[in-house]
Amino acid sequence: MKFRDFEVIVIGLGAVGSATLYQLSKAGISVLGIDRFDPPHHKGSSHGETRITRLAVGESDTYVPMVKRSHEIWREIEAISGASILTECGGVLLDSGKTPWAKHGVKGFFKNTVTIAAQFGIAHQMMSSDELKKKYPLLQLEKEGAAYFEFAAGYLKPEIAIQSQINLAETNGAIVLRNSPVLQVKKRSDSKVQVELEGERVVADVVINCSGGWIKDFLSQTDRSKFKICRQILHWVKIDHEGWKDYPVFMWGHGPNPEDFIYGFPCLDGVSIKMATESFEAVDHPDQINREVTVEEQRRFWKEQVEPRFGGLKPEFLKSEVCFYTVSEDAKFFIQKNVDNEQEWMVSACSGHGFKHSAALGEYLADRILQRPPRFIL
Repeated sequence: MKFRDFEVIVIGLGAVGSATLYQLSKAGISVLGIDRFDPPHHKGSSHGETRITRLAVGESDTYVPMVKRSHEIWREIEAISGASILTECGGVLLDSGKTPWAKHGVKGFFKNTVTIAAQFGIAHQMMSSDELKKKYPLLQLEKEGAAYFEFAAGYLKPEIAIQSQINLAETNGAIVLRNSPVLQVKKRSDSKVQVELEGERVVADVVINCSGGWIKDFLSQTDRSKFKICRQILHWVKIDHEGWKDYPVFMWGHGPNPEDFIYGFPCLDGVSIKMATESFEAVDHPDQINREVTVEEQRRFWKEQVEPRFGGLKPEFLKSEVCFYTVSEDAKFFIQKNVDNEQEWMVSACSGHGFKHSAALGEYLADRILQRPPRFIL
């Protein structure tokens, strides 16, 4: 059986794993990245063409320095790689003016966003329903509603971000194993950590487990129960108005329940816009997720979410895709050492709001592993 030794092994090369691999590779240490698929791929939580990014993150003011740093890192990566990752097209947060809505464990999400924007001096504009309709008439906000517009918000391209960081890491000397499911991680008597693959064992001083929903395979039964795997459906709805190409990203809370919410993006392909809601019905494991989207699910999305609120769209779908959230009990990030092995870090459960922070999270983890002063307190 093959046997290789590294300083650090990163398991899972999605949003946070690829960022961590890249940041560690910059330090010139021997680092191995492993993924059960061929990243970027369509099996996890980091695909689907676009992800919203915004500076006034209504989840908590503690996230603001992190997302600002992520924007800086994306620009650094773009300058090095020539890739286009971050587009600051602006973003609008819509409140239907009925019941304060909650998102990612935070009640009063709209008000909290406005408060955080003022607290950090983030450039924004408040609009009444009438003012919004003059600027963005295809968003049919209720009369009593209100809107928050953030100038620096926009979208990230997750597949390009992940691929760019993996490519740069390999250029820096990192080794990447694709299509290599990890069978076991265990502590050795010499204080090393052993990672077993099919036909190969690799060891490291430190292992960082960023395997998303599959992290449940490496947790105790008690800890596994703390995370929910929630299927999410992404839809590309056909446009009937070319003005959609000039629209910002949007997030719209229209009721008190987590599912009373829709978000979306400008038209990027000339024929459709990507839109989605959120669902928190859970399955036990990502391997159990139904990857097929039914016509009935598309019809229900159109009738309940799209038709009452948007103009310039057709009741036709270019395509629909499935991803998932790994949701923690408090909807916060899960970053801690394995209680049975101090040399193994467990990192997961971004709970549906992690991609915008992932570049800085990778840097944070690298700082912790390399014993450098981290920029943030998590």
